[in-house]
Amino acid sequence: MTLFSRVATVAAMTLSLAGLVATTPGWANGIDQSLIATPALATLNTLAPHVVPANQGVLVDGQPLTVETASPAAAADQVIAPAVALQGDDDDDFGTLAEAVAAQGDANSPDQATRCLAGAIYFEAKGEPLSGQLAVAQVILNRAKSGRFPPDVCGVVTQRGQFGFVRGGRIPSINENGTPWHTAVAVARVALADVWDSPAEEALYFNTNDRRPASNIRRIAAIGNHVFYR
Repeated sequence: MTLFSRVATVAAMTLSLAGLVATTPGWANGIDQSLIATPALATLNTLAPHVVPANQGVLVDGQPLTVETASPAAAADQVIAPAVALQGDDDDDFGTLAEAVAAQGDANSPDQATRCLAGAIYFEAKGEPLSGQLAVAQVILNRAKSGRFPPDVCGVVTQRGQFGFVRGGRIPSINENGTPWHTAVAVARVALADVWDSPAEEALYFNTNDRRPASNIRRIAAIGNHVFYR
């Protein structure tokens, strides 16, 4: 090979290596550095900072890309603000329990928990004042939260040996076209939504006036024909 040919070959190899270095992606992250625009990275920090985690392991010019996150207070404001606004809604303020019950609408298609709770209200207290019906509902909700009874409304209502109207672990059929059922459903919804305080707020038991309670429970309230205990 002549000297001129050797020089030409060396020059061609040098140009090929230079092109390889210029187009090889960054080794750490597989990102072609020539395709990353600095303004675009700056914009990333301003887009939804509260949902973009910081430091995802992406390197730019050998340095970690840091994405700013919103402060805990700012994130809380975004979540809490709508709820605070709803609390001030005048539609949620009732002057009486009767108003709260009347605001619950019709009794069509109650969910399972509402149906079980309304069934207990219907059979145990349909002839009682609204406050007595709400107190019966409160006992069932308190039991579900207590850890001493089944953890759900239907489980509490159908628990063996607790409510005399239950037959074979089931709530008997009800005339759902009558006013007592519609009222029971509305009271159940009031209780589940906790929009009115019950006069038997802490009660876990209730009985009729003519029956003596166990000695180790204390009386909470007497409403209509029932006495409520804890």
